[in-house]
Amino acid sequence: MKPLFVLLVSCSWTLIGAQNYYQALMDYLENRLLAIEDRMQLWHEQAHQYRTEMLDFKKLTSEAMTGLRNDHSMMFKDLEGASAQVDLVEREMEYVETQNSPRACVNRADKVLEQEAWGLQERNEVEEEEDWEELQSRVSDCMEIISSIRSVKILKRIGSPKGTWTRDPKSSKLYIFNGTSGDTVYEFKSVRDFSRSLGVTGSRTIHLPSKWTGPGSAVYNGYLYYIKQETDTDVQVVKFDLISGSVTDTAMFPMERHASLYTLNPETVADLAVDDEGLWLLFTPTDSEPNISLAKMDTSTLDIEQIWDTRCPRENAEAAFVVCGTIYVVYNTRLASRSRVQCVYDVNDMMLNEEAPLLYFPRRYGAHTSLKYNPEEKQLYGWDDGYQIIYRLTIKRKLLA
Repeated sequence: MKPLFVLLVSCSWTLIGAQNYYQALMDYLENRLLAIEDRMQLWHEQAHQYRTEMLDFKKLTSEAMTGLRNDHSMMFKDLEGASAQVDLVEREMEYVETQNSPRACVNRADKVLEQEAWGLQERNEVEEEEDWEELQSRVSDCMEIISSIRSVKILKRIGSPKGTWTRDPKSSKLYIFNGTSGDTVYEFKSVRDFSRSLGVTGSRTIHLPSKWTGPGSAVYNGYLYYIKQETDTDVQVVKFDLISGSVTDTAMFPMERHASLYTLNPETVADLAVDDEGLWLLFTPTDSEPNISLAKMDTSTLDIEQIWDTRCPRENAEAAFVVCGTIYVVYNTRLASRSRVQCVYDVNDMMLNEEAPLLYFPRRYGAHTSLKYNPEEKQLYGWDDGYQIIYRLTIKRKLLA
């Protein structure tokens, strides 16, 4: 019996120990669950608080956005009103300018130099008069001048702020010179193809054998004429055949180092222009020379036929173009404003002071880098801060014609 009693006592102690262990485990689990419940309750309260704060923040943000929208709408209306007032003021300024502005200065062609004028002595007065009478009868047969700018069309924006674009008067092809120097030219079949293109895609890329310098290039009758300056002093006019892709002729002109034609566009070393009479060269032999010089060039040989001192100042000039043997110089200010023609020079001396045109270009984006005249269309192709602009002109006959 004694062993049995010992066994029972042992089992009882074991059961009591196990019961205490499981009871302690249950108590521990219960306490942990209570702690978890407390923490979950805390999380719930915090989430509710965060939600309330987010709703309040959303309400404040919504009210602020509503206020900003109202302010934006009011500012937009104010800007529209200011824009309308600016347009009205500009129209009134244009009217006042056309009524009261002084006409462009017409310089008489009383100084004519021969092709070798850079190195020869001046002729006596009798010889100059005889030469001028002969020249007056053969320089230009065109008797038209610009009356006004009829309309403006901003075609698109492509490339650098400065550049040149022009159309061959003898074809429909268009040429893009991006920047102020390079050896690449982009050819489009027409203005329509250019306006529909994305960038220069769809164009024919033309690689020149040398770099063109400045936005003074011109295209005439299937030939590209551009300025080349690789040394400090020598400037060349290069004639490039666009069909064969080869240089057919060059002409060299001695010019001073860093002499710029227009003070507002110092990259323009010289400027080639095309009109009804052919090819012209605008240049300045030295940087100290205050005026723009004009030369008539033979398109076949690049020989200089005649040279004139236009007495049109280079100071504050941004571009120039030639129409029927008359040069129109466009001026602006350092802080770009409205471009205007302030100096006109007729090589035939057939323009009267009272018929000098009052030409103010509409305010645009900046200042013209180049203006290229197309005699077939009576249009100017302007490059303004990367925008390609077409100015349609109204032409009239000279009073002395």
